[in-house]
Formats: sequence, C-alpha cells, structure tokens
Amino acid sequence: MAEQKSASHTTPEAEQQQMPAEVAVVVAAPAPAGRPNDPAGEGSPPAVEPALPGRPRRTGLHLFAMNIKNVFRLDELGAEVLGIAVPASLALTADPLASLIDTAFIGRLGSVEIAAVGVAIAVFNQVMKVCIYPLVSVTTSFVAEEDAILSKGGAMVAGGGGSVEHPEQHTAASTDPEKQSAEEAISSEPSGEAASPAGLAGAKQGCAAAVVARTSGKGKGRSFVPSVTSALIVGALLGLFQTVLLVAAGKPLLRLMGVKPGSPMLVPALRYLTLRALGAPAVLLSLAMQGVFRGFKDTRTPLYATVAGDLANIVLDPILIFGCRMGVIGAAIAHVVSQYLITLIMLSKLVRKVDVVPPSIRCLKFRRFLGCGFLLLARVVAVTFCVTLAASLAARHGPTAMAAFQICSQVWLATSLLADGLAVAGQAMLASAFARKDHYKVVTTTARVLQLGIVLGVGLTVLLGLGLQFGAGVFTKDAAVISTIQKGVPFVAGTQTLNTLAFVFDGINFGASDYAFAAYSMVGVAAVSIPSLILLSSHGGFVGIWIALTIYMSVRALASTWRMGAARGPWKFLRQ
Repeated sequence: MAEQKSASHTTPEAEQQQMPAEVAVVVAAPAPAGRPNDPAGEGSPPAVEPALPGRPRRTGLHLFAMNIKNVFRLDELGAEVLGIAVPASLALTADPLASLIDTAFIGRLGSVEIAAVGVAIAVFNQVMKVCIYPLVSVTTSFVAEEDAILSKGGAMVAGGGGSVEHPEQHTAASTDPEKQSAEEAISSEPSGEAASPAGLAGAKQGCAAAVVARTSGKGKGRSFVPSVTSALIVGALLGLFQTVLLVAAGKPLLRLMGVKPGSPMLVPALRYLTLRALGAPAVLLSLAMQGVFRGFKDTRTPLYATVAGDLANIVLDPILIFGCRMGVIGAAIAHVVSQYLITLIMLSKLVRKVDVVPPSIRCLKFRRFLGCGFLLLARVVAVTFCVTLAASLAARHGPTAMAAFQICSQVWLATSLLADGLAVAGQAMLASAFARKDHYKVVTTTARVLQLGIVLGVGLTVLLGLGLQFGAGVFTKDAAVISTIQKGVPFVAGTQTLNTLAFVFDGINFGASDYAFAAYSMVGVAAVSIPSLILLSSHGGFVGIWIALTIYMSVRALASTWRMGAARGPWKFLRQ
C-alpha cells in the first residue's frame, strides 16, 4: 500500500514554525449537518454515500445471494479480495511447510530427539497461542479503521485546549464556538457511529471506533497510526514475559506434558525449549506486525518476510544440526534466527511506511487493546478447550482411534488456512469500510467473501472426500487406522462448508469490531459442544466424537449467521 500522505499540506517554511508535539485526531463520522469536515468552513457539498442495494431489510440473509452472479468476476471488489486473501493464505501455509522440513531434519537425530522436540514445541505453541490470536486479530481491525480514517482526510488537531481539523486552521477553529460544538457532538457519538477521542483524553475506552493521531513535522510525510505503535509495544512486552515464563518454568511445564524427571527426553526438550523461548519476542513482534500489514491490506510483505525467514531456517538446519554437530540446540538456534530475520524484514518495511514513535504516550491504545484482547482471549480458551477435549476423548478409545483422530483432525483444521485467507481479506476490508461508514462497501464485501467461502467449502468437500477415501494410506500403513479414518471421512469432508463459513464469519465479526459477540457466542458454542462431546463419545466412540465436532462447527456457523441475519449489532444499518 502506498504510504499515507500527511493530513496537513504545509510548506517547508510552515513546517519549521510548527509546534513539534501537535497530534491530529481523525474522527470517523461526517459533520453533523451531513457535510464532510470542511477546514475552510466554506460549506463544501455533502458527501454522497452509495445507496444500499434494494429496500431496507429486516434480515441480512439476502447477503448470501446478493450479486451472486458476480462471485467469480475479477472486478475491482474481486481483485481486492483475492489480492489480500491469496498472499495471506500462502503466508499461513509457508510456516507449517517449513516446520515439516524442520521435523524431517530433527527426525534423523533419533526417536528420543524428535519426541523431545515435539513436546517442547507443544509447550511453546500452547503458551504462545494464548496471545497470538487476540493480538493479531485486534491489530488488523484497529489499523484498518485508523488507516481508513486517515485516508478519508478529515482531521482535527488535539493540542493544548482546542480541537481543529488541520494544523494550519488551529487559530480559526479554536475561536469558532459553532464548529467546536459540532466537533464535541461528533466525539460524543456512541460506539459504531463515530470515533471517540476518549483515548487522548484518558476517558473510558472499550471496543469503540478508533481515534487516530498523526505527527506534524517529525513524520516527514509518514502517518502516525496509534494502533501500530501500541501493537508493537504490547507484542514486545508479551514476548519478553513469555521468554521469562518459559525459561523459569520450563521443567514444570514439561512435567505437565508427561516428561518425567528421569526421562531421556527431559534434557534435550529443556534445552530446545529454553533456546526457543529466546525467540518469543521476535515471534510476538512479527505477528503483531503481520496484523498491522493486514490492516493496511498488505499481505505481500508478511508473505515475503515469512518465506525469507523459513528459507533461512531450512538452510541453517543441516548446517547447525549436522555440520556443527549441535543437534537439537542447532535446530532451536536456526528457528530463532529465522524468527528475528522475519521481524527485522517487516520492521524495516514498517518504519518506512508509518511513523512508529508516538508524539505522546496518551496517543497509544493500550486500554482498547486490553479490553478487546481479553474478549478474544475468552474465545481462544473456549475454542482450544473444545478441540483439546475431543483429542483427549479420542485417546481414551485406544491408540488406533487416537491415531485416526490425529490424522483426520489435522486434515480437518489444515484446510482452514485457505478459509483464513478470505477471513483476513474480509476483516481488513470491512474494518476500513465501517470506519468510513461506507455501508455499500460493507454489504458488497460481506456478500462476496461469504459466497467465495461457500464455493471454497464445496470444493474442499469434493477434494477431501475423494482424497481421504483413496489416499489415507499416505498418512499411515496401519490397516486398522485406515479403516477408522474411513469412518471419519464423511464428517471431515462434509463439514468443510460449515468450517469455511465459520472461519470467514470470524473475519467478518472482527472487521465489524463485534468482539463482544464473537467472544460470548463462542462461550455459548462451547457450552453446547462440551456436553455433546462427552455424551456422544461415551455412546458412539470415534464416530460419536465427529458427530459432536459437526455440532460444534454447525452451532458456531449458525451463531454468526443469526447475528447478521437478524440485522443486529453492527448490522442494524440494514434496517434503515
């Protein structure tokens, strides 16, 4: 994405005379009289928002079929969706593929080493998972909102005692009581209607629309987007915390995973986990920046950085593991080096795009990050508990059932990477459209990503139905496991449309800043799914578990469908 232009088009002489600590705040709503922000106060013509297709509706279900004949058309909307979704999917796929190659190298060291590394990675990933999903998701939406508001061009300066729309208009606006009253009215709009400047004032913040600030003078044409700096600081702090936690509590955590004090796996697992922990700040920072670039609708930069880092990991693995005879220590070092390389590549690109140094600590969004992040944390816990419980119940039915479940579940979840690309596109585009109050773009984007999600789900159903039916032997040669896998094929393949809808709706809900619903609905889904898993597992065994997981994905998809279909929350505008 092209670098954002400065809100104040000042001359070099004027820049030298500007106060250095001014902060511009962009409001997400138009002026009360139906006019855009008018720096000169001359009454420019009102902005005309494209009318929503059709008449006001009591439901949003028509979005599933709206303009369905254009679903495969590579028009401006289709090109924007695919331009975001395809690189995002490739970036999400690159890391698991590199991990498979990493595992292949480590496997040559012996069964003890690969088992030890497997346990250490499981511990590392479980600790990281708590922070990754909320951090990336909220960062994408916040940055997309603020970038859209900056692109819209209406800005006010918050400094000293007054608020104005452009730095050069400070004096004029400060002495205009009518304009000040209008600005106060805008800033007091409820969440979802306008951006509130509560962040700079230190007032109460939730998951309301973002307040946007810019540097004036120091930025040299680059925008200051508060959520970018906030995400970097939060990511760095969380990474440092996780480093300390994993280094200090490595042994107890490995013990919880079943590695006993006398086990031959303990020493290599602890060494690997300790070294991998040193890369936690890089992992969290790179993921925070991935969310930032997604918010800018730039999924190519994370893809290039991820591929470069993964290639470095693949090259360093044989050199350090075998050439330097470092074993699992070499594998850990290679992975950490690759993570810091990814972080440096994205950071170097980011600092050329935006100004990451805040003009004031008051400009940062920590309260909003924490508020929305804790909501998504509850969601992560609910999702993780359901999936982990299913695996635990499968293990109780013996090694054959567990092996079949592991293969089926990995295939079942791996396909989500493709749907996640559409979810990322939907989230970034909708967050931007909601921030601009462009409801026409909201409905057309929602319709397109939902329709593409359904098409993708149907295609995956056919592909996996045939692939697993005839290709289960690729994963195992055990006849009993293959026979059990066949029982799960109807569920793994048949639920793909439900899965893609659920994942795409995640992106839609986050793009609409509907975090509370996303969290509470998932807790409700877990409340239904957990008893189903326990009951059906005890009566139906392996098949019962997959019936329960089908119920889990069905309820998850239906909950979001109901939210949009009932035209509630952020979808109320459909009734107008």
